[in-house]
Amino acid sequence: MRKEDKGVIIGQLADTVKQYGHFYLVDTTAMDAAATSDLRRKCYKAGIKMVVVKNSLLHKALLSMEDVDYSPLFDSLKGTTAVMFTEVANVPAKLLKEYKDGVPSLKAAYAEEGFYVGAEQLDALATIKSKNEVIADIIALLQSPAKNVISALQSGGNTIHGVLQTLAERPE
Repeated sequence: MRKEDKGVIIGQLADTVKQYGHFYLVDTTAMDAAATSDLRRKCYKAGIKMVVVKNSLLHKALLSMEDVDYSPLFDSLKGTTAVMFTEVANVPAKLLKEYKDGVPSLKAAYAEEGFYVGAEQLDALATIKSKNEVIADIIALLQSPAKNVISALQSGGNTIHGVLQTLAERPE
């Protein structure tokens, strides 16, 4: 591969890392063509961009980015590496957990501005809440007291109405 081509690929990888907020480094060595194709289909349906890269080019792309120090991931760049780019941090982890035999296996991940190295981090990554899930939790917490007040007022209103109606019907 020519040096100019490598420079273009490194630039594209750096742009993709910036575009998506989170990425996973996955080992797909033990997968055959049919299993890899199936994984790609599942990634596409889940909104994940999966790219198989040369480790040295990804290493240079991560080095070229000055806003984050990606050095904790460099030891994971060995063997066959597929990169799963995503905008929602926990989606690739949930997808990888569907595979019971450990293939493909997680090498490392950068999610929610944190580094997760090793396959044992998969459970932690799967439990990370997405931005929308956190917002939904906050809204539910904020609505809960208001719902309690409204229901108390409504039930109290029925009680007061019943008392007034009984008093009005009572003979003098």
